[in-house]
Amino acid sequence: MNILLLANHLNIGGISSYLFTLGEGLKKRGHNVYIACGPGELSAWLQDKGIIHIPVPVKTKAEISLNVLISFLKLFPEIKKKNIDLIHANTRVTQVLACLLSRFSGVPFISTCHGFFKKRLFRKILPCWGEKIIAISEQVKVHLEKDFKVSPENIRLIHNGIDIDKFTADSLQVTAVLKQQIGLQDGPVIGIIARLSEVKGHVYLIQAMKIVLEKIPAAQLVIVGEGRIKDDLARLSRGQGTEKNIFFVPNMPDTRDILLLIDLFVLPSLKEGLGLSLMEAMSMGKAVIGSDIGGIKSLIQQRVNGILVEPAEPEALALAMIELLQDKVKRELFGQRAREFIVGNFSQDKMVSQTERVYQECVRR
Repeated sequence: MNILLLANHLNIGGISSYLFTLGEGLKKRGHNVYIACGPGELSAWLQDKGIIHIPVPVKTKAEISLNVLISFLKLFPEIKKKNIDLIHANTRVTQVLACLLSRFSGVPFISTCHGFFKKRLFRKILPCWGEKIIAISEQVKVHLEKDFKVSPENIRLIHNGIDIDKFTADSLQVTAVLKQQIGLQDGPVIGIIARLSEVKGHVYLIQAMKIVLEKIPAAQLVIVGEGRIKDDLARLSRGQGTEKNIFFVPNMPDTRDILLLIDLFVLPSLKEGLGLSLMEAMSMGKAVIGSDIGGIKSLIQQRVNGILVEPAEPEALALAMIELLQDKVKRELFGQRAREFIVGNFSQDKMVSQTERVYQECVRR
């Protein structure tokens, strides 16, 4: 099968990781995979895996724009030239692009919903969901049915998968160099990997750190990611006097080194489709804490493989962090169970095989 995957860009983030995991798995199964999107920090990865990148200027937030039209004009002849069997969109902008391509070429398209959409008028006028919609969590599926009246018959629940062999504690060695580069000292390390956006809840994590440091003065927080609220977060850290224990690290193409350095992973999001970085941390055998919302609830089983806390509650978050930092036995037990849960339910092979079945269903029709 010849498959065209669409996204806005190849910068570090959840959608890019999804494309790479899916694309690599499809290649292993004998399919030809093309990814059409703007350039990004991870472009070189595609060449290494034999996946063809078709550059198009679709890195935009505007659903109807000149960039979408230019991308359509570039991709339309490519669909015929490469005998594309199916188009798979992964963002709202590329859903519109895929809809246009499908209408004029006759090639079916599907889309994956990676999170939650705002109920805007244009979405009602031009839904552009595709023949089938993949929801990455039960919460996203309910969102599509309830907020956008999408027929349950057209939705397929397929959780994101990760390369279990890659994200294992035995895959890399922690180096003193990285620890020194970050500036970490002796003491427990808490980590978060997420874009610096209000929805990820960094503010509450930093506020919780002030409470944690009163009990565990040597505790340190590593924040990995980039975004527009970085200066605000740094200012908050200085304002509460915790700046010496909080470290900001730019995006990293490979997060395994960071995950090996930390003792506890925290994701205090206000909204979350599933939480890829959380899955990676769990696969590495790390104890985890997350907000009791969205797809995070699909990953963390309360006090079995982690702890769920109410969102936007720094005090509750701090108490959970203190509990696990002070109890190494519980922390290691939760980490072991977390990895077992990911291995059993969220493997790359499972995600790819389920997605492949959706493709076959649409192509046959």
